[in-house]
Amino acid sequence: MKPIIRIENLSKQYRIGTRRAAYDTLRERLAGAARAPLTLLQRRQRGGRGETIWALRGVGFNVRPGEVCGIIGSNGAGKSTLLKILSRITEPTTGRAELYGRVGSLLEVGTGFHPDLTGRENVYLNGAVLGMKRAEIARKFDEIVAFSEIEKFIETPVKFYSSGMYMRLAFAVAAHLESEILVVDEVLAVGDASFQKKCIGKMGGVAEQGRTVLFVSHNLTAMQGLCNRIIWLREGRVVEDGAPGRVVSDYLENSFSSLTEQVWDDIATAPGNEAVRLRSARVRPEGGAPSDPITIKTPFVIEFDYWNLQPGAVLNLSLLLVNEEGVVVFGTGPTREPEWHGRPFPVGLFRSRCHVPGDLLNDGAHHIRLLAVRDRNVVIYNHPGVLSFDVREVAETRQYWYDKWPGAVRPDLEWSTEMVGD
Repeated sequence: MKPIIRIENLSKQYRIGTRRAAYDTLRERLAGAARAPLTLLQRRQRGGRGETIWALRGVGFNVRPGEVCGIIGSNGAGKSTLLKILSRITEPTTGRAELYGRVGSLLEVGTGFHPDLTGRENVYLNGAVLGMKRAEIARKFDEIVAFSEIEKFIETPVKFYSSGMYMRLAFAVAAHLESEILVVDEVLAVGDASFQKKCIGKMGGVAEQGRTVLFVSHNLTAMQGLCNRIIWLREGRVVEDGAPGRVVSDYLENSFSSLTEQVWDDIATAPGNEAVRLRSARVRPEGGAPSDPITIKTPFVIEFDYWNLQPGAVLNLSLLLVNEEGVVVFGTGPTREPEWHGRPFPVGLFRSRCHVPGDLLNDGAHHIRLLAVRDRNVVIYNHPGVLSFDVREVAETRQYWYDKWPGAVRPDLEWSTEMVGD
């Protein structure tokens, strides 16, 4: 099948520095004259050349019609630059990108909207830019407005819209107009959770119609659910291109840095406040050290030492365990702790432990948010990311399944099978 997007040796170079305005004030002219000797010296030290960076370097891949292709990578990896080239907002320094079809782009909130035109007028303007005929736009207009949920404001100039209203209408236009290729950057984070879910569902519907989607997002859960292929960019180059589960797992493993133990010896500088301060935090296998590995079958302990600084405080530590996709796996507190739960604490150093059984968590990166709670419901200290650790796969499970198991947890549950008829 002939690709609908063909990218060959694509590179983009940017020059770092400031661009002089067309009209300077007298103050700016005088300041520029004062800086001129230093600027000239710096240029000579650089050999007369300005500093440059490569946002993309030698990128090449093809996308087939109807494919939903996700692009992931850390900030500055070149994702947005790639989409801007494909949307013909900027030109590559070298290489080429061929697109066989009309492109609908949603790269930034309100891109392509004229602030003085109404929502209605901008819908028709965007459609015309995409090469749509007026009759085609009119046929889709009611559906676009209904999806955006801004019917009351469709006759209002968009300069009065909030960022959320901009995003809703911009996405509705890009998704509903009949372009063969839909390019979507990380803009869904602007909307509320229900609208994000609606947008993701719409992109899935677009793909089912045989249209091609390029999707950039840090929402890895949405990426894996929507895409049938993911490309990982790092420092402007393609690192991996393949099945979503495998690429996301490799990306997270590469970018994750574990923090299984922290110790603060000085109470004056330890994290906390006038009520409570941390002495140490660690996660370790039962009977092991923080440096020992934790697998999906390993029972482990999360342990905190902390100073209570206020006499008579009814205190407890609670925690949230969050997985690599930002999903809270569970929250827990010492509601069944036998010694100190519900009792006032004297001033002193305390230790709390949470025991987590094996055969509970899925493999992947996890981090812990610590909460110090007073009087059972008053959070007096919040420490996000106090610990982070990786739960590893074990070899024996791979005889049954070779991709990443779905879900935030992975309990080893008991099953039984019997024959109940012939």
